[in-house]
Amino acid sequence: MLAAEYTGDRTITVEEREPEALRPGEVRVAVAYVGICGTDLHVFHGDMDARVTTPATIGHEMSGTIAEVGPGVDGWAVGDAVTVMPLDWDGTCPACLAGNQHICQNLDFIGIDSPGALQQLWNVPASTLVRLPEGVSLRDAALVEPVAVAVHDVRRSELAPGDKAVVIGAGPIGVLIATVATAFGADVVVAEIDANRRAAAEEMGLRTLDPSAVDQVAWVNEWTGGAGADVVFEVSGAAAAVLGATSLAKVRGTLVVVAIHSQPRPIDLHRLFWRELRILGARVYERPDFERAIELVAEGAIPADRLITRVVPLLEVASAFETLEAGRAMKILVEVAR
Repeated sequence: MLAAEYTGDRTITVEEREPEALRPGEVRVAVAYVGICGTDLHVFHGDMDARVTTPATIGHEMSGTIAEVGPGVDGWAVGDAVTVMPLDWDGTCPACLAGNQHICQNLDFIGIDSPGALQQLWNVPASTLVRLPEGVSLRDAALVEPVAVAVHDVRRSELAPGDKAVVIGAGPIGVLIATVATAFGADVVVAEIDANRRAAAEEMGLRTLDPSAVDQVAWVNEWTGGAGADVVFEVSGAAAAVLGATSLAKVRGTLVVVAIHSQPRPIDLHRLFWRELRILGARVYERPDFERAIELVAEGAIPADRLITRVVPLLEVASAFETLEAGRAMKILVEVAR
């Protein structure tokens, strides 16, 4: 089979190798599509070399069908269409014992800490499988994992129908958070300085504003009748965005930090104190988030055709990373079977 490997120094190669032997409790998935995300780019850039063992097969946004069922696995059959919730927790740490298994203190994020989906045959614990309903294309189903991220972020914020939300950043996750928040009944605006990303968000039916061209605080105040936004999602990863985010929230509003910040950021704690704001971190997802994400994809609530910029074969995976790095695509899928 073919598998892509990150070997360090911004290098991805495709190699021929034998599939790993199936262990008890595992299934072998014939991978159909894999999406490349911002975390994969962090790996590609070398930012996670302390965590990733090279050569590493990465990738965790995926869809496929079961090719083989290992010993001790019930309820699954060859040919079942699936995606994978790529979290393997130990069940014994304080976080797990408190019911927060998805952020286990010893979490194996499959596709980063252990081999991922950029290979034609991928062995995973059966407990990570999530069934796909009939009628959902495997191409669109590769978006379920990032949609689950967005669902988790919105659920974590406790956003209610009729609330006003500002999403800072119109990358793939920002657009998905805005789309999911809209599906949950919120009134949403996306703040983005990049004209191409703003245009892409607008093509998906989202309202946008350009913080470099207008006073975003004044804009949000006018939009909310002087109150401020109920929820602000920081998805850009930019220091200036973090510093300004608290100025957009209402009294007792919520700031959800979604982006991965590689270093500490300044934040306006006076505003936090003055308005009794709440700051939340939001990381990965839980199984109900995956199940809701599948429903949204199946319902057509996710603009898959506009989100997916390009589909490339596995042998061209390196070019996909370069295209995303250059900002020339929203979402690229790798068709692993070809």
